[in-house]
Amino acid sequence: MWGQVDKSDVRRGNRDFRKGEYKESEIDYRKACLKDSTSVAAGYNLANALYRQGDYQGALKELNALKEEAPASASAADYFFNVGDAALAVEDYKTAVDAFAQSLLRNPGDVSAKENYIYARKKLQDQQNQQQNNQDNQNNQDKNDQNQDQNQNQDQDQ
Repeated sequence: MWGQVDKSDVRRGNRDFRKGEYKESEIDYRKACLKDSTSVAAGYNLANALYRQGDYQGALKELNALKEEAPASASAADYFFNVGDAALAVEDYKTAVDAFAQSLLRNPGDVSAKENYIYARKKLQDQQNQQQNNQDNQNNQDKNDQNQDQNQNQDQDQ
């Protein structure tokens, strides 16, 4: 009986989602998750509803909660694609690159996954370069500060 309740909530959520009523579908999917916390469909659809509402952190959290069950499902490529999309939205480029790579392993012909993988890899590289530049600038600033301190000490000694 409980499985039927979960399915009816998921179906209601799917109807709301198709109408673009994402908040209502979120509520239906949350009800389904409460009734059956192991429902991959409810959790996956909840993540999609959150994503459509702009709650990318929430979507990523819901998808991560499914990381044990979803990769073994028939929709694993879609699962990883959605993880990558949500990770891109929160600028977690490492997670996005890894997720799109997993999506491509499961569906090598997915052009969108290929494009997103390339984009995420470029953004990750840019982020790493920026971090390296910031670190180099900080090191240079530290050296300049040391040199100024030494010069001040020499001036005081004279």
